[in-house]
Amino acid sequence: MKIFYFCLCFHKEGDDFMYLKLSPDDQVKVSELAKMRQRNNGFCWMLCDYLNNNPSLITKEMIEKVVGDTALPEEIAYEALLASFCKLTRSGNEEDNQLADDYFRRVVKRLDPETYLRNPYYQNIKIPEVQFGNWTLTYQKYQPYEAFIYKDMVEESIFREFPLIGFFDQDFRFPTVMEDAHEWMSIKPSELETSQPALDEVEGRVVTFGLGLGYFAYMASLKENVKSVTIVEHDARVIELFRRYILPQFHQREKIEIVLDDAFLFMEKQMPGRNFDYAFVDLWHDVSDGLELYLRTKKLEHLSPATKFLYWVEDSLLLGLRWQVFDWVTRKATSYDEVVRMLSKPFLQQLAGTISLV
Repeated sequence: MKIFYFCLCFHKEGDDFMYLKLSPDDQVKVSELAKMRQRNNGFCWMLCDYLNNNPSLITKEMIEKVVGDTALPEEIAYEALLASFCKLTRSGNEEDNQLADDYFRRVVKRLDPETYLRNPYYQNIKIPEVQFGNWTLTYQKYQPYEAFIYKDMVEESIFREFPLIGFFDQDFRFPTVMEDAHEWMSIKPSELETSQPALDEVEGRVVTFGLGLGYFAYMASLKENVKSVTIVEHDARVIELFRRYILPQFHQREKIEIVLDDAFLFMEKQMPGRNFDYAFVDLWHDVSDGLELYLRTKKLEHLSPATKFLYWVEDSLLLGLRWQVFDWVTRKATSYDEVVRMLSKPFLQQLAGTISLV
């Protein structure tokens, strides 16, 4: 099948449009999907405001008071407090009740710190607290009951989406690289959780794009069925920091190769002749800056057809893409079922290799 490229122009939220090719019944169903998009966005904006501005607002004393007064499990008490601080009320407000039932009561989980502290990277890699030019290797910590996103986005029902919020009941330290007093990279529980699906799958000859603190490379190198791990990193300072302080602690450092190069140039010029079995792409800080880089990489997959590409937080990236193309899909589709198919993750993965966002 011939590959073709096209650009999409997207309507802003609230623009008036009609689903001209859909039957009246299907138009009603698609309108419900549009409402789902609004609910997803509304919930995420509530959480973003809390996480960005007040992630430690909930305290042990608050939890104990709610639990003591109501005998609720701690997670339910936390969910109730979180909803309250996000200015959500159940009293007579149908929209808020739906947000509480469909979202808030599904997202919160008390995490066991030992689950993460037993991770081989936390156990074996000791990050020295040192200054390295304008970089600082150090540790940061989550406060008890501080809220943070700990996993990839989750989808329930038909396109209901939400992040998962975790908290510990004690301090939790994690290694960090600071650049000019700003966090550049950290090995948080979310890094462990969102890297694990790719780590479970990779074997043979692996290439990873983006070095960071070497978490993925270290964990992949520990697998007996991984023969080699090639790291492509464009910043010589990051490589020097890694070689000096972190790589000497790797148990299987003979498996590690480090290449100083631009990721996309490497994919275009060197990778096709290297016969990698797997590629893990982690070039973005988070979903907000990742979608365009993800789409750019997807267009290069065909240059290395024998390599299976895996992407950090791909589910979240695809969910972001879904609502970017929603208006376009509803214009192209001729039925509700086709709309659902074109908004599904398998179709979006295919679409990602053919489009550019403008």
